[in-house]
Amino acid sequence: MTKGRLEAFSDGVIAIIITIMVLELKVPHDPSLAALGAMWPVMVCYVLSFVYVGIYWNNHHHMLHMATRVNGGILWANLHLLFWLSLVPFVTGWMGENHFPATPTAIYGVVMLMAGFAYFLLQNAIIRDQGANSRLKAAVGRDVKSLLSIAGYAAAIPLAFLTPWASVACYAVVAGMWLVPDKRIEVHLVDARE
Repeated sequence: MTKGRLEAFSDGVIAIIITIMVLELKVPHDPSLAALGAMWPVMVCYVLSFVYVGIYWNNHHHMLHMATRVNGGILWANLHLLFWLSLVPFVTGWMGENHFPATPTAIYGVVMLMAGFAYFLLQNAIIRDQGANSRLKAAVGRDVKSLLSIAGYAAAIPLAFLTPWASVACYAVVAGMWLVPDKRIEVHLVDARE
């Protein structure tokens, strides 16, 4: 089975997720800067989530370039990832509209944790399909970066009940780790073209 349909479907779902997030932004009825300033919690959540969805799209794109084909396990692992990403607009709105209270901030972390775990499972499904000489396995190695991300999300969830801003800071740090496309994969893609 070729990977073209998987890539196209995933790109479409991710585009819809971003569209839903922007449509959830409510336009202030007052034309003043003060009215816009009052929206800062919503905008902070939107920017954080937009960055996250962009990171997933970018790294998903790179990862699928390492795959030579897809199978049923990869298709289901990809749907699992898309399921968790599809919840991002909901938790983004809940956290932002309520100005970062403990429960929505923690649930945001649960969704991020599960999306990170789902990405890890998709990556491993591709590696399993490619066999012992997997290019993706060679590129990611022991994948400490993914494991650190999952640990960061797991730490941020209970931290939200102590101080939600520390939890949001954890989410921002994890996003910062992934902001630059995964160089480990890019190096192997360049090597494969040469």
